[in-house]
Amino acid sequence: MSNAPSDPILLIIAAVFLLAGFIKGTIGMGLPTVAMGLLSTRMPLAHALAIVIVPAIVTNIWQTFVGPYLRDIMRRLWPLMTGTVLGVWAAGGLITGPYAHYGTIVLGVLLVIYAIIGLAKVRFTVARKNEGWVGGIVGVITGVVSAATGVQTIPSMPFMQAIGLEKDELIQALGVFFTTATLAQAYNLAGAGLMNTAIVVPTSVAMLAAFAGMYLGQLVRSRMNAETFRRWFLISMLLLGCYLAGDMILRLRA
Repeated sequence: MSNAPSDPILLIIAAVFLLAGFIKGTIGMGLPTVAMGLLSTRMPLAHALAIVIVPAIVTNIWQTFVGPYLRDIMRRLWPLMTGTVLGVWAAGGLITGPYAHYGTIVLGVLLVIYAIIGLAKVRFTVARKNEGWVGGIVGVITGVVSAATGVQTIPSMPFMQAIGLEKDELIQALGVFFTTATLAQAYNLAGAGLMNTAIVVPTSVAMLAAFAGMYLGQLVRSRMNAETFRRWFLISMLLLGCYLAGDMILRLRA
């Protein structure tokens, strides 16, 4: 992002992160997924990711250290996190290379898959003895996908649910994992020259809007049916994914 962002773009960024923060505050996750999905309709994926990086790290970091499970999480998830970091670094050029526009199609397809898995309430199971090698493979795949799209939920999220983490432990594990993966992405973006002073203003706007959204989401969390909200959120991700993939395919054919 070499030029200063215009006011309309800043307003779009503020609206996107207000919504993404609200969703995270309500259901405990979804900020990077929502922000990447919506911002990619207005800018290249790499630029969108550069704006998402810092708010994603800061809003996840409290989940990393709030809770008593950090040692156990690190012991069980280190293969997943190591594989993810290696995958992100190995595929670092995907989001900025000549085929970067295909990342939007992949992002759209991933949002559809993510929504379908959530709506169908699909559950997988991984035996404790297989967590290490399965986690490593899942991590590498997640890292490559993350490097290409900026989204880290597939297939890491189903894996973390499959190994049987309890609710509170899972929330803290998500914070640990997403922080680690996002820091790896930040390294890639810095190497590509995208983490520069041009993103200071949009990132600041995104941070303020995200925290405001999270605060509102936390306020209404106890007053609304979380499962109903989650279902409509997943339906929205399904529709957004179809739009992103379909729109980019039509552009490439034009």
